[in-house]
Parts: sequence; structure tokens; C-alpha cells
Amino acid sequence: MGPGPAVARRVAPAARTVNIRGPSVATMEHELQVEATLSGPAPPGDLLATRLPVLAAESIQRSIGPRGSGQLTRWSVEGDKLSLTVESDGARPHQAVLALLRRLGEELGKSAHIGVRSFRAPLYRVRFSLAPPPKKEIHLPIPHTLTVDGETATLELTELSEEALRDNWMDRAVTLVQEKSKRQSYEGKEQYWALLKASPPREHPFRLDPTEEMLKRLWVRSGPTKGKWFLGPTAAHLLRTMERIARREVLEPLGFSEVVQPHHDSFDILLKTGHLEGLPGEFYYVTEPRTRDPAAWETFTDLVKITRHVPEAELAKLVSPPSAVSCYAQCPTIYWWLSGRTLATDSLPVRVYDRSAVSNRYESGGRHGLERVDEFHRIEPVYVGTPEQLVALREQLLERYTHVFDKILELEWRTAWVTPFYMQQSGGVGVEEGQERIKGTIDFEAYLPYRGPRETSEWLEFQNLSIVGEKYTKAFTIRTQKGELWSGCSGIGLERWLTAFLAQKGLDPDAWPAAFRRHVGTLPADIRFL
Repeated sequence: MGPGPAVARRVAPAARTVNIRGPSVATMEHELQVEATLSGPAPPGDLLATRLPVLAAESIQRSIGPRGSGQLTRWSVEGDKLSLTVESDGARPHQAVLALLRRLGEELGKSAHIGVRSFRAPLYRVRFSLAPPPKKEIHLPIPHTLTVDGETATLELTELSEEALRDNWMDRAVTLVQEKSKRQSYEGKEQYWALLKASPPREHPFRLDPTEEMLKRLWVRSGPTKGKWFLGPTAAHLLRTMERIARREVLEPLGFSEVVQPHHDSFDILLKTGHLEGLPGEFYYVTEPRTRDPAAWETFTDLVKITRHVPEAELAKLVSPPSAVSCYAQCPTIYWWLSGRTLATDSLPVRVYDRSAVSNRYESGGRHGLERVDEFHRIEPVYVGTPEQLVALREQLLERYTHVFDKILELEWRTAWVTPFYMQQSGGVGVEEGQERIKGTIDFEAYLPYRGPRETSEWLEFQNLSIVGEKYTKAFTIRTQKGELWSGCSGIGLERWLTAFLAQKGLDPDAWPAAFRRHVGTLPADIRFL
């Protein structure tokens, strides 16, 4: 196609009427309009007219290839401004456009000493299937127009920067629209839950709230900040007993080794795991002082000395924006530790656990007792290996957990196949399609007698176990010498183990199972308060 009119084509997407034919679109249809700024006026003659279509065809073939079809449908040049439009079916066209501009810059540089200085996309338009259709309007945080007709959506993104094109904002915007539409279809529905196994019912003479009873005995005290508890000697001894049981009866027999990890997770780590996409409101964020210079803090400290209050406005000037979080899970940083490395076959499956990091999770109004708090203690085993190794390890973990809950704690419990934790953390719902009962999460739940009848009351999720497939090994580029590499993890919440036990067995040591008393040993003497 020869040069178009002297003025590059402009589109006003917000005012344009989009006509969609038919109820659905089998493949995605794309239109990408790009305006490139050259380092000088375009060269005279037929150089662009002869070379631009050829370079476009070659770039499209290499970038799109058998995944779809595409073509350069329009282009024009005025001074140092080059405008072009690439349309494609199936595969997205932005990689082809980036390759085209790179090759064009190389050829213009050799023949006319001109390069491509910068570029932007005034418009990216894509038609795609959106099933089920959204129930209400979907919003995106970038300039856009979204129209939906039946199960077909047309998304127009405007004024995309060079960074947006290179970082593939377009794909992510489409995926976000699809996720939001799917999430709307699940609104008001319970998360996926399917009963797997249940222990026999047990008699429970004790039917009181264990946290309230520990408060009466002064075993615990609500902390100085919300959602935290101070555990006195007796409660702390019982919590550490639960930790010893988990290590000695579950982790050590299965060959797990302890690691000690940093307490804070960087944003880069959480971008890879998906936590920041799904549950950003559940983190405690970490900020740092901008400086340690006492002179910079003089006004702050003077105000504290005079007012005996914290001057929050002054403090805000002296600390940097958050750069990390105090996470409630240990697995993200363990995956970071393994990132970019190749695991030897004879080291598989990797089995490690961390118990050093204190977990923090903002619960807002959902706090209750010792079982639902903002700060808690947990052990997180993480395992990495072949799919066959992890499926076998899951069965071994289930066997060891069952041994603890049946033979040592003598709990009334059940297991359920639930919405995987990694889908919840990234805003997902349901179960992993095509991988039910292979990849996913198993929850252990305990009956809490003080909440009412077991048939109608809410049970406490106090233990989970997951296989997540390649989600994190791919995200963190963790490899093995050959074959597929999966990972998984298990959350052992010590406060919840303790709550489940005390809610069923009470606080009288004489009523506790003999096997548990052997692990407890001698309780510390209570501190007397006058």
C-alpha cells in the first residue's frame, strides 16, 4: 500500500460507535494503531513505500506465524511522524509492531541516518469472547472503552505509552476483563467446598469459648495493638507444644529440613505470586525512614516531647512509601530463594519448612479470639518435585496429619477439597479446571462445640495442604535437570491447632489425651497477680 494522506489518521474511540455482528467471536480480532516519532524528517522518495510493507510482512510472519494472521492495513507519514495500523486475528499484533519498528529503525539508520526515537499507541482495539457476560459495568484503571453485546466484548485502550506496549498491558487488560466478568458470575455464591473425609463424632463435655476461658485464667491478654495477643507462660508452652508435635510427628519423619528466611516480602516477589493482584488489603505494609539524620527528625522528636503524642503528619514526611509487606505466608520468599536455579534430580523432592517468620494478616472486622487474629505463628512446609513425587508426598502428609489429629490430639475433624489458596490470593474462584483432585487445596476443619451443633455451626479451618503445579516454579524460573517441576505447600497455624484442641478438650490437663500430655511435659507455674 502506498503512502496515505499527508496527515496521519486519528481516531476518537470514545465517540465511535462499535457495531458487533453475531453473538460470539471464535477468535480474537485486533487493531493496533501506532504513532512513531523519528529522529528527523522521513526521507524523500520511495524508501518507506517499498520497504515498510516488506518489513511489516516479515515481522508479522515471525511474530504471529501459525498462531493467526495479520497485515499492515494503513500507514502514513508527515514530517517526523509515522502512523501505521496493524490488524490481526488470533495472535496479538503488538510484538509484530515492536519488531517492525526495530527493523525499520535499523534500515533508516543505515540509509538515511534516521532512527525511531519513540512511539505510542493512540488506539488498541480487540474483540473477544466474554462468557459468561458481566452482570454489571466493568471498570479498568487505564483509559478505555468497553462495549459488550451478548458474549462478545470490544475493548478499546487509548493513549498507550511505549512502556505499555513493551510490557504487554493489552493482554493483561483483556485478562482482567475476563477475570472480573467471571468473578461477577460467582458473586453471592459460596467458595467451592467438597467433603472428602470425616473422623467419627466425639463426645465434648467442654463447650465454652477457649479464648474467654484463657482470659479468665490470665493465660493470655489482648495485645497493645489490635488483632494481637500476649501469651503468658502456660499458653506459650502449649503453643510451642503444638509446634514440637508438628515437627516431630509430621515434618521430620518425612525428611523436611528447616530454613530461616527474612521476615519481609518485596513487592517484586508478590507480583510473581499474584498476592498483590488478589488480596492487597490483607497485608501489613513495611515502610522505612527516609534518613537516620537526627537533624531531620528534630521537629518530630520535639513535638513528641512537648505534646506526648505522635505527630502523624510530621512522621509521614519522614518515612518512605511502602516497599515490602510483612506477609502471612512463608512460601513466597522460599520460592524466591530457589528462583533462577536448576535443581539436581537427586535433590528432588525438595522438602523445607520455615517456622521463624511471624505472620501478619489484616483481618479488619473479622477478628475473633485466638483463632482469627492479625498476628499469628505458623509453620509452612514447601515441597518441590515431579508431579508424581508431590502426589505421593501429599498422601504421606495426609497420613501424618491424620495420625496427629486422631492419635495425639484426638480431635473431631474433617477434610474438604476447596478453592485453592493461590486462586483466592489472586482473586480466583472455583477449582483448577482439568486438575480436580490433582492440583488444588485440601482443608482440615475442626468442630468447635461452643459454636453450636456440629451439623449447622461453622467449623474452624485449622490446617491446609496444597499442590499448585507449575504456577510458582514457572513464575520464579525454578528448573530441574529434566521433566516437569511442580510445587506445593502446607500451612500449619499453631494458634488454630491450639484453639481447635482447647475448644474440644478444655483447659483442664487431666482431661487431655495421654499422648498429648506426654508431649506437654510439665506445665510452667502460673504467675500470681495481686
